[in-house]
Amino acid sequence: MSSFNILNSEISEIETTDKSQNVKSQIESLLKSSKVVLFMKGNAQMPMCGFSANTVSILKNLGVSFKTFNILNDQDIRQGLKDYSNWPTYPQLYINGQLIGGNDIVTEMFKSGELQEFLKNN
Repeated sequence: MSSFNILNSEISEIETTDKSQNVKSQIESLLKSSKVVLFMKGNAQMPMCGFSANTVSILKNLGVSFKTFNILNDQDIRQGLKDYSNWPTYPQLYINGQLIGGNDIVTEMFKSGELQEFLKNN
């Protein structure tokens, strides 16, 4: 079992970015806003695809505090993040600004315990 305490987890949505910055700077600001950031379709309360819902469920199960960004609301970030990360699909999970991967990788890491270790050590 994880050492994270779900009672202390906070989940919030990042709703806007500073449009005076270029897209790369906006993405970097989003990544700095929380240790764990999930770029997804929808938000934690209402995921708009099964992959996003599954990744949110894993993070909630671990009791991780995280922020979400709904890529459906911002086409510039949606496309810019694909270029920034060189990762074509969503969701995209970042921990300390580092891309962990999409739903398949997050799920595999969770099942093996690697995600829990990564979160504990970073």
